[in-house]
Amino acid sequence: VTTSNSWEERANLKLNSIYVEKYKNYYEIVKKIFSFLDIVTLCRCAQISKAWNILALDGSNWQRIDLFNFQTDVEGRVVENISKRCGGFLRKLSLRGCIGVGDSSLKTFAQNCRNIEHLNLNGCTKITDSTCYSLSRFCSKLKHLDLTSCVSITNSSLKGISEGCRHLEYLNLSWCDQITKDGVEALVRGCRGLRALLLRGCTQLEDEALKHIQNYCHELVSLNLQSCSRVTDDGVVQLCRGCPRLQALCLSGCGSLTDASLTALALNCPRLQILEAARCSHLTDAGFTLLARNCHDLEKMDLEECVLVSTRHLPSFQSLSHCELITDDGILHLSNSPCGHERLRVLELDNCLLITDVALEHLEHCRGLERLELYDCQQVTRAGIKRMRAQLPHVRVHAYFAPVTPPTAAGGGGPRLCRCCVIL
Repeated sequence: VTTSNSWEERANLKLNSIYVEKYKNYYEIVKKIFSFLDIVTLCRCAQISKAWNILALDGSNWQRIDLFNFQTDVEGRVVENISKRCGGFLRKLSLRGCIGVGDSSLKTFAQNCRNIEHLNLNGCTKITDSTCYSLSRFCSKLKHLDLTSCVSITNSSLKGISEGCRHLEYLNLSWCDQITKDGVEALVRGCRGLRALLLRGCTQLEDEALKHIQNYCHELVSLNLQSCSRVTDDGVVQLCRGCPRLQALCLSGCGSLTDASLTALALNCPRLQILEAARCSHLTDAGFTLLARNCHDLEKMDLEECVLVSTRHLPSFQSLSHCELITDDGILHLSNSPCGHERLRVLELDNCLLITDVALEHLEHCRGLERLELYDCQQVTRAGIKRMRAQLPHVRVHAYFAPVTPPTAAGGGGPRLCRCCVIL
């Protein structure tokens, strides 16, 4: 810029400064808009012009990335390129289902994205303990980690995570079936702030693992032990004594549990909201009566195939499928309870053979009900469902009625076809 006293040049300089300021504001606005876009839309915007390419690929716009829509098309070099572009901006990355991504790429990622807080590696079956070592070394701010179905993960990974990721609050190790009580002990010693721990399908876990959780994870609010069939009442009792903040617990498939576990929950975990106990066939009315009396925040229970349950004292729940002793009287008490009035949204009654149209009349008091499952409830009729829907038109009712045998066609015509599944 040259200096001049002529009014023409002074005017041009003023116009240029206005022009620059105008387009500076324009780029800031566009960049702000880009910050709300998903990865696919950003990539499309980057192809519009050179200016938009620069703005769209700015690392500050790539703080949350989900590559699930690409899945198997994602190779390791894609993750490496993203990590170099985003650097310290990236906070959340989902590689769920990206089976082409391995340890080497995730090491590069960990080195470049040290501010990552939320990482989903669900189904990334190529990764091993090496990835967890990298995360432990470089990603100390990690709070949420999903390793579901990463079947090569061992106890060594948990030891590394406990040493380097001490701010971890959520960890999903479902179907990592090499994990044992030693790995759980190493994990909880270092990650004492864990609030959610998912261990579905970790079939080697025993009561000793729950005792370690009880000793160190006093902030735990959610625990999933689905299909951990070696867990017994002793482990659950120990767990409840050390985790009074527990709000959600899944014990489905832990077939040896009895009412002793329900008693421990009732006496020690008053904040419990969700209990899943499908296929726990030894649980009875007595345990659930005590649970309902002490856990007033219960919102959902899954009691599928709990064949000894028939009680009228149950709170709000979601699934009572295959509970063959449930009767109209039990539904009456459910509908009259505060839980039924205020919180019941979904009720599954599949294969509850004693339920009749009278139960549907009782459910008319549950004004919050949104969905009702009635498959194979043989004493429920279409007329009963129709009457209920007249009172609760917003409820979606799913029911199955066995096909009626069609009459013999007159005049040698072909057989009549009937609809066997009615979705109301």
